[in-house]
Amino acid sequence: MAAKAWARVIAMAAFPTLLLPRPALADRASSAASDIVVTGTRSKLSNWRQAETNHVIMLSDGSEAELVRLTRNLERLHFLISALMGRGADEDDTVKIRITLIGDAMQFGQMDLHNRRWQQGPYNDLFTIGRYYDPRTDGAVMASIGADQRVVVEHTSVNRESVAAMLTAMATGPQTGDQSPGAQAQMRGDMMAAIGSMAANGGMRSRGDTDMSFGEKTMTMSQESLLYAGYAQHFLLTYFPAAYPRWYLDGFGQIFATLVVKGDNVLEFGRAPDGTNAVMHNFGPYPIKDVLDDDYLTQKPSKTGWTPIHAWMLTHFLFFSDKYRPELRRYLAARADGADAATAARIFGDQTQLAHELGGYFLNRKPYLQITYDGTKIEQPIVRRLRESEAAFVKGRLELGARVEVPPAPRADTPPKEAAEMTRGREEALRQRDKWLAGLRRDAARWPNELGAQLLLAEAECRSGNPNECLAAAARAEAIAPADSRPLMWKGYAMVHQAVSQPPALRATTLATARDLIVRANHIDHDAIGPLMAYYASFADLGEAPNGAAIDGLQKAMEEVPAAPETRLTLAAALAKRGDYDVARPVIMPVAAGPYDTPEKPAAKALLAQVDSATRAQPTHP
Repeated sequence: MAAKAWARVIAMAAFPTLLLPRPALADRASSAASDIVVTGTRSKLSNWRQAETNHVIMLSDGSEAELVRLTRNLERLHFLISALMGRGADEDDTVKIRITLIGDAMQFGQMDLHNRRWQQGPYNDLFTIGRYYDPRTDGAVMASIGADQRVVVEHTSVNRESVAAMLTAMATGPQTGDQSPGAQAQMRGDMMAAIGSMAANGGMRSRGDTDMSFGEKTMTMSQESLLYAGYAQHFLLTYFPAAYPRWYLDGFGQIFATLVVKGDNVLEFGRAPDGTNAVMHNFGPYPIKDVLDDDYLTQKPSKTGWTPIHAWMLTHFLFFSDKYRPELRRYLAARADGADAATAARIFGDQTQLAHELGGYFLNRKPYLQITYDGTKIEQPIVRRLRESEAAFVKGRLELGARVEVPPAPRADTPPKEAAEMTRGREEALRQRDKWLAGLRRDAARWPNELGAQLLLAEAECRSGNPNECLAAAARAEAIAPADSRPLMWKGYAMVHQAVSQPPALRATTLATARDLIVRANHIDHDAIGPLMAYYASFADLGEAPNGAAIDGLQKAMEEVPAAPETRLTLAAALAKRGDYDVARPVIMPVAAGPYDTPEKPAAKALLAQVDSATRAQPTHP
């Protein structure tokens, strides 16, 4: 939190020396586009719609009414958590999360999204859900199946045939077979269990499915609950970034997953998730010590009895308990400061007593909260239909992170077996990226007038190490929208990449042009993150020491997307290199000791150790 307060002071000074007079921009933009000719026709409207509020952009190809309802409910949830955590409801400078609802389970699976910066559990394999979250440098994205998802937690002996036989017996009187009171009671019990799950559809239910399910006890994770849980976690990581234990983030999301909107002025949350009894009956208790000590993170998901319900139970108890809530705050503060899990767990005292009180808590009726508020303050989303040319790249923007981020090659000291596995994984990722990139190029050629298509292609080419192709795509985007900052930024970033491999004499000229383009992009849009990151890269990628404006730009980028681990790592490394260890430490802590195994975590942990070592070596003054 100290770093965030420091950031607000510094951000005002970001890029003070990079701003150019506005009149020069129009002349440069028009001359740059004079040799680019783009032809094409405007596309028709698609089934996709986009709804936008102060904090959320949501896309869906479902009904407009449902899209509006869910988007507005997320604004209600934002309002609710802000009030509970004592945060003002004023507008902020953070980039809006972009949420996409994929209305079919098969489509979601085919996209093969990889959650590299978000993980759940690890839960038993039954609880693998269709949700994707990535706090990217230019704003967090989330995707979820636009349908309820069903987890089968226990199979019963009931099926369609046995239910039909029971219904026939009830209609026609006594039948042959075992008619003893015990057998009839067993059948009635099995039937009641099956009827309780008849409302849940088979597998990951998609829109329009009506199949009934028999022979199992299930837990339904509704489309809404997945959205609410995901947004609650995003809220915490964005507005209160810290090194949280994963179980707490999972449980925090589950507490708000049961949000219910009653009328237009009552919000209810904190009730037990659907299927709680069935899950607990099948999986049983889980040792608190293994959770608080982080031992559960090392257990195999196929073997563990740890579930989202367990995470909800522990968090709900600590969240609502007057006795343990202060200890929860101290525990979270200790974890945020870098204390190891076992040390922080001692704050709760006797864990046997804690477990005993937790058990008693759930024998009684569990509390939940109803909040009354002024519903007129929750804005109506602005909705528009996407053109077919825009809709063609909705999934491509989601897939970008999963395709262009290729695993590293093994180091020289990597054990042979591990090195071979890493090499195979890298080669497969490169093959998938090249295949995806070829398709993106074809789609961008099909829609030459679509700005989003050319910008997405430019980013994909630059991030795949293809600066010439990136420059060409950015030039096409600039011809479509000469006043937009993004084509200029990608042109500049592409030229930075070109400069890396050029001889020194040519490099200086290329780099000067690249920085000029990036500065112009910043002048057009002071809040855009891309130019801030690209300007810093124009120093770091060339091995040059960044100037003060470049580091201030990173600081502003972190302020706008606080959950992005890549930005935090880059900024913390720059601060540490300057000797600003006291500022670098809180910046890197959410990545180095945070809940998720991100690609940036190994480097962040190494940097944290370096910072702590340098801090200890500094002389103390009386």
